[in-house]
Amino acid sequence: MNLELVVFLILAAAAVVSAILVITRKNPVTSVLYLVFNFFIIAILYLFLRAQFIAIIQITVYAGAIMVLFLFVIMLLNLGDDKLLKWKLNSKRTIASLIGLVLLAEILYYVVNFVSASSLAPGSESMGTVGAIGKILYRNYLFPFEITSILLLAAMVGAIFLAKKRFTEGSDGD
Repeated sequence: MNLELVVFLILAAAAVVSAILVITRKNPVTSVLYLVFNFFIIAILYLFLRAQFIAIIQITVYAGAIMVLFLFVIMLLNLGDDKLLKWKLNSKRTIASLIGLVLLAEILYYVVNFVSASSLAPGSESMGTVGAIGKILYRNYLFPFEITSILLLAAMVGAIFLAKKRFTEGSDGD
């Protein structure tokens, strides 16, 4: 076993543990913090797979924007009734637990019978890099990319114009 595989397995175990902590914590804010930790670990795992762009998107979109949204929702919800959060064992939860154990057994089977990276298609190591995505984006999709950027710029200018107009109309009445 080389060092890269050992670090990968440690990070994979940390991702599983943090995912379990997400669903077992009673405090929703603590649960969200474990989820952010999980997102960062998954981003590092993407770096091990040499997918830098996906790792950056993982941190920016999920650990940044989505988690801020989750925190706002948690803060706005009234979670004071602890009776609603109690765990009751019934047939649906028992079946779901059994299905989860079967899926875990399948995952462990595939981890034990690990397929080496040498069996991947040639050139697949550079597919997720920022350079490869940039080449495809700017060679094959330059015109749609530029149209999208102009459209977003026009939407941003329109939103600023509308917000400024509302702000100046609202301040006249004071």
